[in-house]
Amino acid sequence: MADGLYSISFHGIGGEEVPLEVHRGKVLLLVNVASRCGYTPQYRGLEALWRKYRGQGLVVLGFPCNQFAQEEPGSGREILDFCRSRYEVSFPLSRKIEVLEGPGQDPLYRHLTRESPFPGEVEWNFAKFLAGRGGGVVARFKPDLDPESPALAGAVEQALRA
Repeated sequence: MADGLYSISFHGIGGEEVPLEVHRGKVLLLVNVASRCGYTPQYRGLEALWRKYRGQGLVVLGFPCNQFAQEEPGSGREILDFCRSRYEVSFPLSRKIEVLEGPGQDPLYRHLTRESPFPGEVEWNFAKFLAGRGGGVVARFKPDLDPESPALAGAVEQALRA
């Protein structure tokens, strides 16, 4: 895709259509999330990154997914309530999507896993894709990498400077 991610839209957790175009010029951290996963406490680190860097242009976007051991069974309202009450999540969340290859795969994840410089199936919940200000994916991080790790924070800082 010549325009990177900006030609793709997703639906917010409330059902509203959100074109990624609204984030043009920002650095995007795109993460498939789940409420009943061993990595669920990473919500805390994702929120910390969002709060620390959003003033510099970082947008954290969470994409709930129930494809890995049914670790995100809730409705949109339940997911939102859980994230806000348990982890004080204030970054945007989408409605529940499918990230794995197949007929139901969300177009965003089709792009991330097939057309980005970091192709390949999403391994599990909390896989992280970092897109630079131009809309191209500049890094990919495994699910077990803590959001506040030096590797991820350093990549975010580098993308923000670019």
